[in-house]
Amino acid sequence: MRLVERDDELDALADMLRHAARGRGGVTVVSGGIGSGKTELLDVVREQATDAGFLTLRATGSWAERHSPGSVLGQLPRYAGALADESDVLAQALRRVGSIRSDADSGAFERWPLDPATTAALHQLSTELVRISEQAPVLLCVDDIQYADALSLHWILQLVRLLRTSSIALVIAECTLSNSVHPHLHAELLRHPNYRRLDLGNLSPDGVTKVLADHTDAARAAGLGAECHRVTAGNPLLVRALVEDQRHSTTLPDAAPELVVGDGYADTVLSCLHRGRTPALQLAQVLAVLDGPESGMQLATRLLEQETAVVDQCGAALEEAGLIADGRLRHPVARAAVLRNLSAYLRRDLHRRSAELLYKDGASAVRIAPHLLGAEHDLESWAPAILREAAERYLAGNRAADAHACLDAALAASQDDGERVALKAQLAGTAWVLNPSISARHLGDLASALRDGRLPDRHALMLAKHLLWHGRFEEAVEAIKRMAERADPDPSNDAEIRATRELLSSTYPPLVHSAVLAVPSAPGPAPVRRTDGDARIRGAAALTRVLTGGPSAAADDAEAAMRELRLGKNTQEWIMCAVAALQFADRFDAAGSWCDHWLAEARARNVPLWEAEFASMRAGIMLRQGDLEGARRLSEGALAKVSAKSWGVCLGGPLANLVQATTETGDFEAAEEYLEVPVLDGMFSTRFGLYFLHARGRFHLETGRPYAALDDFSVCAELMRSWGFDHPALVPWRSESARAHLALGDRARAHALAREEFMLLGPDRTRSRGIALRVLAATGDPADRVERLARAAEMLQESGDRLQAAGALADLGRTHRETGRPARALPVLELAARLAERSGAKPLAAAVASDLAEIGRRGVRTAGDRAERAAAVGRLSGAERRVAALAARGHTNREISEKLCITVSTVEQHLTRVFRKIGVRARRELPAEIALDMAE
Repeated sequence: MRLVERDDELDALADMLRHAARGRGGVTVVSGGIGSGKTELLDVVREQATDAGFLTLRATGSWAERHSPGSVLGQLPRYAGALADESDVLAQALRRVGSIRSDADSGAFERWPLDPATTAALHQLSTELVRISEQAPVLLCVDDIQYADALSLHWILQLVRLLRTSSIALVIAECTLSNSVHPHLHAELLRHPNYRRLDLGNLSPDGVTKVLADHTDAARAAGLGAECHRVTAGNPLLVRALVEDQRHSTTLPDAAPELVVGDGYADTVLSCLHRGRTPALQLAQVLAVLDGPESGMQLATRLLEQETAVVDQCGAALEEAGLIADGRLRHPVARAAVLRNLSAYLRRDLHRRSAELLYKDGASAVRIAPHLLGAEHDLESWAPAILREAAERYLAGNRAADAHACLDAALAASQDDGERVALKAQLAGTAWVLNPSISARHLGDLASALRDGRLPDRHALMLAKHLLWHGRFEEAVEAIKRMAERADPDPSNDAEIRATRELLSSTYPPLVHSAVLAVPSAPGPAPVRRTDGDARIRGAAALTRVLTGGPSAAADDAEAAMRELRLGKNTQEWIMCAVAALQFADRFDAAGSWCDHWLAEARARNVPLWEAEFASMRAGIMLRQGDLEGARRLSEGALAKVSAKSWGVCLGGPLANLVQATTETGDFEAAEEYLEVPVLDGMFSTRFGLYFLHARGRFHLETGRPYAALDDFSVCAELMRSWGFDHPALVPWRSESARAHLALGDRARAHALAREEFMLLGPDRTRSRGIALRVLAATGDPADRVERLARAAEMLQESGDRLQAAGALADLGRTHRETGRPARALPVLELAARLAERSGAKPLAAAVASDLAEIGRRGVRTAGDRAERAAAVGRLSGAERRVAALAARGHTNREISEKLCITVSTVEQHLTRVFRKIGVRARRELPAEIALDMAE
């Protein structure tokens, strides 16, 4: 790597060489951190000196040989051959030094003065080197002098005193990340008139960019330069490591510049630390464990049990070397590398001692908890309380995984039985939002604690809901009853008890009569007042009212409740009830918008269970809007986020979505695979069991097994009637059964079921009414079929269900074709084809395509006819098109005026212009294209 931004230093060293050549020897100390490029700088200087006729000598200090006498000086005999031509005396002196180094006691040179023989040998070496310099200038470079042994330092001290009038240039390089050189040497160097110190700073951002440009294109180097400087602080060695990481990365050349920090950087960080002094390495290890703010330096000083000055010096050196910033390792990869390099014992010990010091300092629980987790075991008696407090803080901050880890560690450390019960309850509740299966192992112990009166009231309802989820209904009922039968129940739990009862009534209806929840026992849900202060109660009650055929205002109550609620562990289930109330009230736009909002919240909070549940609910809404691919994608994502075995009795929700979506798209093989997924028997005692039965029945019907379909729809009927939920908005079992009876040839029974469902529905133009009307048309008098199908198609288009609308339009077009009106059938079938294709309903799209092909073979309409009609319709204004569409659908002028909020006179004027532009004389002559104009 070329030397970047070192021109000033090179000029200073070249100047020193010029003075030495003229007999004015000098000394230069090159100081820099590890990776600062000091070694490369010395190499360049030696090359320049050799070219200028200098005799160059070099030596390097070593940590391993720092206590070996003459380890640095002993490297000079390698040059004895070159020097022997100039002086036999010098060669003899070098050999004498070598023999002293090999024979001496390593501790002898730590005492002063040296023995006479050694002193004489060293003096002779210095004198002869000066004499040689009179023939040719000499450059002596000593790198990493901080590791030089005492004997070598003694000789260098002698030599420095002789440099003033010699032609010897001495260059000493030291690393700031290590111990300073011997103080006697520094004192002597400072007295020399030709002394100079060069502090090698790190590269600037521009310098880093220049280095990168040597290995990649200029644009990419410019894009990576700033980030590379931030990670390395300009340390050339670290920059070089990052250059290698970029070279070995799999980033595409055309991709946006993104800095890869990999193994090369991690290895270089460790190399830098191990080449420095031991306290600096230890400081880096402590900072990696602490990983805290700048104030962590104070704690690190206490952990290291070193003098503050030593730690500060090491900290400054580490920062200068680009390894730390603001009291922590500069990059997570550096921290991970340092932690990996620590032994497990040392890492745990550092965490334990850190936790103890922070606890004594009164630090916050969330600051102490990570160290208690890192210590792993042998925790003090105060640790469980700290971990519980930290878990509560983490939960408040939507960090469920961290909270779970704290509670798990607290449970392992606690020795108090009462505390352990409360911890298990908290742990089960926290594990629940991550993965319900994790919490299952604690439910048996908690149920026993509840029976024994050891479980606090605030955890009883949570336990009941978890037992229900896992299909343990008898234990759940017992838990709820015991909670309700407490002699002195906690008044603060009253609202949650009532809210839970509403939740049970809409989700686990068979249990409502079994569990007494501190309210009068009565069939069905408890009456809920509009003025009830708890939004959870209103949200769950809204769903119950919709399912039991209550007023449409229940949907408004659901939205009002959600506007008051915030997503959390004490609200999520009731929010889902409120969204479901909108879904079953055919308020799909509102339901989808709210569900998207809550799904985004769940993702932002990183709570897997919430995300999976809202994704499954959104998929159910998409199915009712005819978006089969979207429903399948979201449902598959929900099962990927939370595995099937963790869904408990609620598995029916995502499974039903997948079975129905794959059935309607014609992927029957996938539908069969989803139907083979094991489910709990308890699922069929929940609302989700109805979804599954309906989807399985649809699959049987579409695959030619009407008897099997009737079995599933009959079970739906039995359950819904017994629960008081016999409303087609939930599951239209009568319409579906009517289709099965039609497939079996029993038209009379099919018609009776379809008419019964139609009469159950109110006058509102809902999706459920459209579905019932479509089946009624198929089973009733053929003379009424066209009118009924047209109304059904209109209702289904208005509701936003593309799939059902496509089916009704296909039936209508087919009816037109079969009754000899292919011209009327063609535009209807064309729209049905477009809607079926947008829905992803391949079987329906194929059937419609076949009908269209039959009409085309008969030559009903030429391309020119279609173009002429399209041009005629295209000449209408937006207002005219809306009036014409409603008129073509059979609405009176007054009905049109009410729908569009205009006067009857305005309607008449619009129709007059429509008739003139299209060339017809009456509304019955309006083309079908206009009747379908507002469908898409």
